Amino acid sequence: MKLLIDTHLLLWAAADSTSLSAAARGLIGDVDNERFFSAASLWEIAIKRGLGREDFQVDLPDLRDGLLANSYQELPVRSAHAIAVMNLPPIPKDPFDRILIAQAMVDGMTLLTADPLMGRYFGPVRKV
Repeated sequence: MKLLIDTHLLLWAAADSTSLSAAARGLIGDVDNERFFSAASLWEIAIKRGLGREDFQVDLPDLRDGLLANSYQELPVRSAHAIAVMNLPPIPKDPFDRILIAQAMVDGMTLLTADPLMGRYFGPVRKV
C-alpha cells in the first residue's frame, strides 16, 4: 500500500513519540508499505515553526534527511494536486490538510492521519 503520512504523524514518527498510535506504528513500519511525505508537510512545518507553534519546533533539514534516510519518498506538490483541491468539500478547511487529501486522491495513495476531522473525509483517508 502507498501511504502518504500526515504532518503530525511524520513528526511523531521521527521523534519516536508516544503520541503515535500502535496502528500507525504498524502501518508505517510494515515493509510492504511504501511511505511518502509531502513537500507540503515540510512547508507547513516551516510556516508553523516560524509562527512559534511548540508542536512544530524541529530542525527541518534534519527531518527531511532523516525521512529520506529511512526510505520515505518525497512527493512534490504538482499542478494536478492544486486543481484537485478545487473539487474537495470544505472538510477540512486547512489548506495543508486539503492539499494532502488531493495528493492522495490524485496519486492513488492512502493518507494516514491521526486528525479526527480529516478522518471524516470520504476520500482515501485512514485515521489511526
